[in-house]
Amino acid sequence: MAVKIRLKRFGKKRAPFYRVVVMDSRTKRDGRAIEEIGKYHPTEEPSVIEIDSDRAQYWLSVGAQPSEQVTALLKLTGDWATFKGEKGVSTVKGASAKADAADAIKAHADAAEKAKADAAAKKEAAKAEEAPAADAEVADEAVEAPAEEN
Repeated sequence: MAVKIRLKRFGKKRAPFYRVVVMDSRTKRDGRAIEEIGKYHPTEEPSVIEIDSDRAQYWLSVGAQPSEQVTALLKLTGDWATFKGEKGVSTVKGASAKADAADAIKAHADAAEKAKADAAAKKEAAKAEEAPAADAEVADEAVEAPAEEN
């Protein structure tokens, strides 16, 4: 049986996402898979590529032939270089990088909100300092004003 590693399409029109699957080469594109070893979401920014490296290495070692698209994905994740015996370095930022980016955005928003709160507190403190000084000046004028009338 000729086994291929290829993409299985999901999603609606103009919004595809794929699963990286191991299939018999004679099955249809979206037919029954032997095993799902990853996923690929090209429409997200940046594209999400998640491949189970151990399973990909196993299937490549037993002779499964990757399609052109899957070969490109394996090269990006570093699995192809590992299979060929070269030093493989992953150039893909996974879902954890997206979570880190979301955390960074949230931290930045929190810092901006804290800065606004600090600015408001300083403004209130400045008003509080000015108010007693203004009250003292008014009180001094009030004390002096009756003295002038007599």
